[in-house]
Amino acid sequence: MRKEAVGIGETVEAARAAACRELGVESDEAKFEIMEMPVKKTLGIFGGSPAKVKAYIEDSPADRAAAYLSNILNNLGLSDAKVDVQENESGALLAVTGSNVGFIIGHRGETLDALQYLTGLVANHTENTYYRITLDIGNYREKRRETLESLGKKLASKAVKFGRNNSLEPMNPYERRIIHTAVQEVEGATSWSEGKDQARHVVIGPEGGERYQPRRQSGRRPYSENSSYRRNRFNSGDRSYHRQNYANGRTYPNSRQHSAAAPLHGDHMNGRQIENKE
Repeated sequence: MRKEAVGIGETVEAARAAACRELGVESDEAKFEIMEMPVKKTLGIFGGSPAKVKAYIEDSPADRAAAYLSNILNNLGLSDAKVDVQENESGALLAVTGSNVGFIIGHRGETLDALQYLTGLVANHTENTYYRITLDIGNYREKRRETLESLGKKLASKAVKFGRNNSLEPMNPYERRIIHTAVQEVEGATSWSEGKDQARHVVIGPEGGERYQPRRQSGRRPYSENSSYRRNRFNSGDRSYHRQNYANGRTYPNSRQHSAAAPLHGDHMNGRQIENKE
């Protein structure tokens, strides 16, 4: 975006100073174009004209983003907050400093990411090329990057050791790239992204897929066909089987519920006594 003003003065220098005052910038911050050179009056009475100079400045995408962000901070009551612009080859870093600005970060940087997205839209509003804007408060981005790198390497080592996949919480594209880069440093581990939109997340697993993990022995007795058949028959509700054993004076093995002292069969409960024929 270009801002310009025209200054008039008796000399070129006077015209330049007038144009800068109109723009509200210093002379070293603007560029100039001389429109008319001054013409002296003939005999000091007739003719003559002043100098006319055009001064202009071109706001960079970073400047527009910084001005937009400063306006938001003022509306939030953070009048003492300052925005430091650090331009690089692909974009700019906007570092916010001041008192009580920590709440702008939000839960795991969600508010900070939202502000970064908005300032990025402003920076790229009039440009045909993409200009990357990164917003940071209190060196949060660097601390978050270190945390994600440590997490990615830890889960990658775990995936290689146990042969299982590990899914992480949903993240933005920038944080997912940090995880993918960290996983590449662990031999035998790989990572990929799953999900859509806000639910897109990283999955870390062993190369070649998950490995089968046999279950541990629980300490129970191994399966026996005879014991299983006996248990099933005992619990199947076969009344004739129970009545026969009770009539013969036999007790039920390994059972406190079905003992001779406390029979639970229907015939005995109805008062019918079965004689022992032995």
